Amino acid sequence: MMDHLPERTVICLDMRSFYASCAAALEGLDVMETPIAIIGNKKRKGGVVLAASPPLKKRFGIKTGMRLFEIPDDPAIRLIEPSMEFYIRVSMEIAHLLNQYVPKEAIHVYSIDESFVVLDGTERLWGPPRETVARIQDDLLRQFQMPSACGMGPNMLLAKLALDLEAKKTGFARWRYEDVPEKLWPVAPLSKMWGIGSRLEKTLNGMGIYSVGDLAHAPLEALESKFGIMGNQLYHHAHGIDLSDLGAPLIEGQVSYGKGQILFRDYKRREDVLAVLLEMCEDVAMRARTARRAGRTVQLSVGYSKNALGGGFSRSKTIPEETNETMKIYAVCMELFDEFHDGRPVRQLSISLSNLADEYSMQLSLFDRTKWKKRKLGETVDELRSKYGSDAVLRAVSYTDAGTARHRAGLIGGHVK
Repeated sequence: MMDHLPERTVICLDMRSFYASCAAALEGLDVMETPIAIIGNKKRKGGVVLAASPPLKKRFGIKTGMRLFEIPDDPAIRLIEPSMEFYIRVSMEIAHLLNQYVPKEAIHVYSIDESFVVLDGTERLWGPPRETVARIQDDLLRQFQMPSACGMGPNMLLAKLALDLEAKKTGFARWRYEDVPEKLWPVAPLSKMWGIGSRLEKTLNGMGIYSVGDLAHAPLEALESKFGIMGNQLYHHAHGIDLSDLGAPLIEGQVSYGKGQILFRDYKRREDVLAVLLEMCEDVAMRARTARRAGRTVQLSVGYSKNALGGGFSRSKTIPEETNETMKIYAVCMELFDEFHDGRPVRQLSISLSNLADEYSMQLSLFDRTKWKKRKLGETVDELRSKYGSDAVLRAVSYTDAGTARHRAGLIGGHVK
C-alpha cells in the first residue's frame, strides 16, 4: 500500500498560546513567566477565559473556557481583554515571515495560529528541512516573542498528527509512513484523531472500532457501505495516507456551515431563545448562499445553564430538498427545539447546515411561487451586509433584549475590536 505514495515535506506550525503571547508582547511581558488570562469581558464575573498563558494553567489550574469568577484574586495574575485586530495583524505578519522562506502558494493558513507550509525544494536555499524549521521557530521567537511547535510529515495529515500528538509536547516531531503502526494505530479514543468528532466516534464505536488501529484493519467495504466516500478516506487516513492538495479539507463529508455561541445570560423564555436562533440561522444561511451551497440536514445543539445542572441535547433533521433559505432552516430549528427542550434555562446554542450540494439552479415548485423572490431577497441582503457591515440590515428580533446580533456586530472574531 505504501508504494508510490507522495513523499513531500509538509510542516504544520502551531503558535503556542497565541493569544496570550500576543497580549504579552503588547504589554511587554514574558508569556512563559507571567500568568495571563485573556477575558472576553472583565466587567462581567461570568466573562469567559478565551486564552491562558502556560504559567496560569500550571500554577493556578485555569484553562480556556473557565469563567472570570473562577480565577483566584492573586496580584500576580494579569487580566487582559482581547484585541482581535492586533491578533489578526500579528497572524498576517507571521504569514509574511513564512513567505520569506517559501512562495505564497506553498503556505496554507489553517487558522489564526496554525499554518501548513510545503518545504519542497528549499534545501538549496535554507539547508535540510529540520534546519529550516529551526530557523523559522527562532525567527518567531525573536521577532514576535512567539513560542511554537511544529509537526513534519510527507503529507498534510501526518504533519498535523505529528503536531497534535507529539510536537505540542516536545516542540518538534517528524512522522513518516513507517511510523504509522507504532505512533498512530495505538491512538484512542478516536476523537484524538484529527478529523474525527465525537458523533463519528460513537458511530465507529458501535461498529466495534475503538482505536485508529481498529479503523486501519476494518474492512474497507464495510466503511464505504456505512459512510460512502468518507469511509474510504477514514480507512486511508488510518494508514497515514492523504492525497489532498494543500489547504483542501481532509474529510470532504464533514464540510458544513455552522455557528455557535455562549449566551450573555440564562435564557428562560422560548421566544428569547428563538430570537437568537433566528439570528444564527440568518448567519449560517448567508454563508451557504455566498458559497453557492445548500444543505438538507439541520442540526441544533442546546446547552443548559450550570444553575440547572447543565446538560442539554443535540438533534438533527434531514429535509427532502436542499435549502439555504433562512426561514426554512429556522423552521427546522424551531421544530427540534420544541420537540426536545425540557424547559430548563438555555446558556449555549449551536446550529449547523450539512449534507451539502452545489447550488447550480433553483428547483421551482408549483406550490411555492415566491421561492425565487425569497432567494433574490436573501442575496440582496447578503450583499448589503457584505458592503456596509453585518449590522447594516437586521431582523426586528435583533432589536429586542434577547437579540445578540447588534452586540456581536461590534466584535471581530467574537471578541472586542
